[in-house]
Amino acid sequence: MIINLSEIMSVKNNVEHIQAPIERDSFSMEGIEYPFASKSFVDLTLTHLGERKVKVEGEAKLSLLIPCNRCLEDVETWFELKISQDLDFKQEPEDRIEELDETNYINGYNLDVDLLVYNEILIGFPMKVLCDEGCKGICKVCGMNLNKSSCNCDTAESDPRMSVIRDIFNNFKEV
Repeated sequence: MIINLSEIMSVKNNVEHIQAPIERDSFSMEGIEYPFASKSFVDLTLTHLGERKVKVEGEAKLSLLIPCNRCLEDVETWFELKISQDLDFKQEPEDRIEELDETNYINGYNLDVDLLVYNEILIGFPMKVLCDEGCKGICKVCGMNLNKSSCNCDTAESDPRMSVIRDIFNNFKEV
């Protein structure tokens, strides 16, 4: 949803409360799509502070289906977003670049709520998601989910650094 901030900036100390829907169906990161399992409206409070400055505050609660890092089963992961941004429209684009201000959700006087939410999810995205602390993962040989059943695959791993010694023992067995 795009919100035009020029109307809010018309009167000093103007405050507007907006419930903006999240229009995206999924969150995309590094070419992987994570579908929303649940999403609420983004409750935004936009306050004109004067001198072409706007404070954006908001909250949203949503969840994504993210695969478990061990067994690849989808895990519903909740995000409680707390948004607090100060926007200064007196700054020129060059000044924003110098200050490393990455407000890609502002285009002119338009606020892109979906991009704002995307950035907040990106900041809070977990590095590792597990369905359970005791998740057993998948079998490296057959790919079976070891949480649901066990397999009879040979999972003994040998250290490749010991291959020379193993060859010596195998040669002595033949004698």
